[in-house]
Parts: sequence; C-alpha cells; structure tokens
Amino acid sequence: MKQITYNKYALYEYFVLEKYEAGIVLEGAEVKQLRAGNVNIKDSFCLLKNGELTLKNMHIPLYDKAGAFSSKDSRRDRKLLMHRKELDKLAGKINEKGFTLVPLSLYFSGSLIKVEVALCKGKQNYDKKRTIAEKDQKRALDREIKNYK
Repeated sequence: MKQITYNKYALYEYFVLEKYEAGIVLEGAEVKQLRAGNVNIKDSFCLLKNGELTLKNMHIPLYDKAGAFSSKDSRRDRKLLMHRKELDKLAGKINEKGFTLVPLSLYFSGSLIKVEVALCKGKQNYDKKRTIAEKDQKRALDREIKNYK
C-alpha cells in the first residue's frame, strides 16, 4: 500500500469518528499525475446526492503530455465507489447536524487507487487550541526523552 497524499488539515479541523475505503473513478491522464504525486486534497469534501458519493474540489493538475485526451477541468467532481449498504449507512449519519465526509488520504491498493474517507464532526476553536497544546506537549516530552538518553 503506497500512500499518494494525506490530508493533515482534516485532523486539525475535524474529529474523525469512522473511516471508510472507497474506489475512485479517474481518467488515464489523472492516474499518471497521481503516480507522480501531483494532487491536493486539502480543501476537498464529499457529497452524497441521489445515492452517489462524489468527491468535490480535489485538484489534480492537467497532464501536459496527454494532448486532446485530458479533461480541461483540474477540479472536476469525481465519483467515489462504495457498497450500497455503506452508502445507506452514511446517508443516515450525514443528515445529522454537524457531520460531514472528508477524504483523509489517497493510496494505491495493488494497481487500484483508493480514497480513505472519514465521517467527521467539526471542531470548535477551543478544541483546535487544545489539539495544538497537546501536540506541543508531546513534542516537548519527546525532546526531553531524547535528551535524557
């Protein structure tokens, strides 16, 4: 399992409750860009509409060597593939107030490209400050342990 990209910003902005694996529908030139590591999922999110899950606002730059076969929009909507039972379960949870679906990472599973999607609840400002303080404490503790040895 080779990781392509990871969304660190999502862990800062949201509490992750559950994680799911989904396939993604891509074009050939987009796959080549992913193999090169050219992708940004920082501002992306998922929408569940009419029983289909779509990934919005994921940026894959245009592949210059593709010619006429590449799509012209680098931020187009991309369809995610999940089992119907998982989609129905997610539909009930997303309709609750404050829940959203956020992509956490893109990775290769064999020759397939998968998206790790998380059911998340938004953090308040005081939660974000607490997260930063915990991270600083852990960093200081690791530094002290390193100096102690």
